[in-house]
Amino acid sequence: MATAANKRAWLCDGGEMMDSRSPAVALLVPYVVAGLLRAAPPCAVAASPDSVCKTRVYYVAADEVNWDYAPSGRDEAMGMDFDAIGKGYAEPGPHQIGRVNKKAVYREYTDDTFTKLKPRLPEDQYLGILGPIFHGEVGDTFKIVFRNNATHPFSMHPHGVLYEKDSEGAGYNDNSSGKEKVGGCVPPGATHTYTWQIPERAGPGPGDPSSIFWLYHSHCDELRDVASGLFGGFVVTRRGEAKPDGRPKDVDHEFVTMYIAINENESWYLDDNIRDHCIDAKTVSKTEFSLLTATGINTPAANTGFISTNTKWSINGYIYGNMPMMTMRKGDHVRWYVATLGDFNNAHTPHWHGNTVLVAGQRTDVLAVTSAQMITADMIPDAPGIWLYHCHISDHMLAGMVARYEVKDR
Repeated sequence: MATAANKRAWLCDGGEMMDSRSPAVALLVPYVVAGLLRAAPPCAVAASPDSVCKTRVYYVAADEVNWDYAPSGRDEAMGMDFDAIGKGYAEPGPHQIGRVNKKAVYREYTDDTFTKLKPRLPEDQYLGILGPIFHGEVGDTFKIVFRNNATHPFSMHPHGVLYEKDSEGAGYNDNSSGKEKVGGCVPPGATHTYTWQIPERAGPGPGDPSSIFWLYHSHCDELRDVASGLFGGFVVTRRGEAKPDGRPKDVDHEFVTMYIAINENESWYLDDNIRDHCIDAKTVSKTEFSLLTATGINTPAANTGFISTNTKWSINGYIYGNMPMMTMRKGDHVRWYVATLGDFNNAHTPHWHGNTVLVAGQRTDVLAVTSAQMITADMIPDAPGIWLYHCHISDHMLAGMVARYEVKDR
């Protein structure tokens, strides 16, 4: 028998909403009650009369750019010029590319003409090399119109959400064919539309806060695509707990931080970067490597030689404190989404100085993330000041994996 809650159900059909008294919805009610609508679209039944399924459309291109890992030209974390170790990662040399590298990155545009970039807000400049951060609520659908403006085939593969084969963004031996394969590797100059639904299983679980974070990245040739710079993410808010733009209602600030050692040796653009930035490009050996730092210490990372200095130990694509400052106020509800991605180098321990976070009900100030892992952490900062935010694996920090955040007093 239909309940009062069932009578308030909504069915989304092509962007239109129909009352539960309509014949189409009435036929669904027994299945809702029986819990058998698992195969229905994620917005087929909303949990409250205020919930409206939305299709959120984004226009994203893979663009080739020259990315600067340290645009200030110095170590901002320490407030000084680069030391001997930092110079290896941030300054060009006979066999060093330095801080500027040709990359492919995801960038958001205003419409499907892909002629006007959608500018990032000043408070979002810290996102750096990350692709646009999408926001949605359980029951919504992301429609991503993707244009490949680059010179290699690329794609967009999401984590967590529901998609059909043509929207998976990965090509492999899966018995799919024809148009189902197109999204796995979008050729240069081509456009493909990905449709990602947000069912309940893509939203926060019973022990999660009101929103969680998922990655997306190119999966055409994942090793080289990610090293080239193609990664971003999206936030999913629990049904009924989102603002109109999909952001969680109960949060004052959100910060997405990708701890990622970007291995430029694996990039599609390695040869371009050697040619354009190494002072003596013709004598560069791609296998040059030493276990010693520039100061003579034997460490697993922060070494010398072309291979080592060509891995950028970054947070959102910035090294040595060059990420624009993340700011908040004492007593704010701050949500951090922390992730990493990439090759064997990518196991990190993000650490906040000055304040603590809650993760899965536990208090800490250090997390552990490994490749493609995504963690949501909540903070109520109580200590005003400018604080370090860095990888606590010491040689990663030595090689530049350091940022800062600021808590302002009220």
